[in-house]
Amino acid sequence: MKKGQVYEGVIDRVEFPNHGKILLPEEERVVTVKNGIAGQRVKFSVNKVRKGKALGRILEVICPSDMEIESPCPHFGQCGGCTYQTLPYDEQLKLKEAQLKEMMDGAVTGDYVWEGVRPSPLKQEYRNKMEFSFGDEYKDGPLALGMHKRGSFHDIVNVPKCQIVDEDFRRVLACTLEYARESGLPYYHRMRHVGFFRHLLVRKAAKTGEILIDLVTTGQFDFDKDFGGKEWTSRLLSLSLGGRIVGILHTRNDSVADVVQDEGTEVLYGQDYFYEELLGLTFKITPFSFFQTNSLGAEVLYETVREYIGETKDKVIFDLYSGTGTIAQILAPVAGKVTGVEIVKEAVRAAKENAEGNRLSNCSFWAGDVLKVIDELGETPDLIVLDPPRDGVNPKALRKITDFGVERMVYIACKPTSLVRDLEMLEGRGYRVERIRGVDLFPGTYHVETVVMLSHKKPDSVINVKVEFGEGEGKVPLDNIAKRAAAYKPKERVTYKMIKEYIEAKYGFKVHTAYIAEVKRELGLPMYDAPNAVEELKQPRKHPTAEKAEAIKEALKHFEVI
Repeated sequence: MKKGQVYEGVIDRVEFPNHGKILLPEEERVVTVKNGIAGQRVKFSVNKVRKGKALGRILEVICPSDMEIESPCPHFGQCGGCTYQTLPYDEQLKLKEAQLKEMMDGAVTGDYVWEGVRPSPLKQEYRNKMEFSFGDEYKDGPLALGMHKRGSFHDIVNVPKCQIVDEDFRRVLACTLEYARESGLPYYHRMRHVGFFRHLLVRKAAKTGEILIDLVTTGQFDFDKDFGGKEWTSRLLSLSLGGRIVGILHTRNDSVADVVQDEGTEVLYGQDYFYEELLGLTFKITPFSFFQTNSLGAEVLYETVREYIGETKDKVIFDLYSGTGTIAQILAPVAGKVTGVEIVKEAVRAAKENAEGNRLSNCSFWAGDVLKVIDELGETPDLIVLDPPRDGVNPKALRKITDFGVERMVYIACKPTSLVRDLEMLEGRGYRVERIRGVDLFPGTYHVETVVMLSHKKPDSVINVKVEFGEGEGKVPLDNIAKRAAAYKPKERVTYKMIKEYIEAKYGFKVHTAYIAEVKRELGLPMYDAPNAVEELKQPRKHPTAEKAEAIKEALKHFEVI
């Protein structure tokens, strides 16, 4: 098997996140392809072959799966936003449940209660936020405004009939694209770093119907003179919408990164926030603050959290990675005190305002990195809720969190693979998984939220032993204790820096950290404490020369790693 070869095969199964597995008996290999469905017969090309593994790219679906239906979205297949639009919703849930259960079974030691995946109240038009990108439909084609094309970081697909947002989103999208084309201004080219249009951010509350619109551009053209911001605002306000526009904004972003970044926001109309309601509470949401993108699904998620956290009366609760404080405020009415920690200052400001608006006096919110702020809180929690970003919890922060030894902890994960990594450390530090439930906040996609309830292990029994130290019958000599302590003293942790310094001192040359990692990987050594690890490499791994590989192995022997 070589890179570039084309094969046909049937997708046997799909593993999380969206990795289809195709067995090729003639090659004695399993090839992994993305964006497929079990049962599909596909034509695919081989992209990479290495160490018994092969990655491929689907070129054509020759025969659909028996489970498939016609996609309700006309953009499916071109747009990279959704993966499972051709699966009936009950089949989507079965797939997510099977994938999630398999991962949790492999990660959890001992028995736990598996509670399946709860469905989203809405299967279509469920999103309350979309970030549309500007680009061109094809090279040197007309201006486009939509989603990234499947498998591409640059090409944009117009999505005027996107089915995961409602009609108000679609009308705002169409109006903005038409006006942008009339202006004749170019989109911001991500490689050349020139141009004007970057993103269109639209947010709409499911309960209140309030709409916030933000056009993100560079500062390379004058927004009023060259674009005509007042006319664009006027056109938006003249649209016939089901909801109500409460704010129209313009954000400048001249950063090189292809993300929505605020380098100054101007209010063109109304205000720079809107309100949403969840479980009887009202939340003020600003353009860039985190809030679950499926409002009705979020209620299902937070009901699960409230159920899992259990008895909270007079308890002190830490809500870590608290965003705009939704979980903290949902727990506050039945708790003694809730403290939220969030690194995004804008979200913390919103959380404080929300708590005040909801008349909750037992909430406090801190801005900063959990790893640093947790040492400054000045109190010990009874219960902890973790809702970290996609990459999970920093291992150093997780150690500090587990040092509190709280009786119950609830972990909410938007990326199950990060959860699997963190559960290993949590179990190693004395926590036991009691219950797990998935909540589907993203129908049509492979994403799924996971809620885990953990309890701290308590000793089954206690034995009191009276020991006398010193010399004489029935006493334990102190020198024996010192000897046993020395014998059981844990080995010093061997760091990459120690290995590099040893090799340079002995052999006179330097080795890259990546070389050490590659040798450890080849030897089958565990690759722990790697918070920056990624599932798929953007660049090929670095391979050391034979001389440097032998030096690394000798250093590993010296430090008794092997």
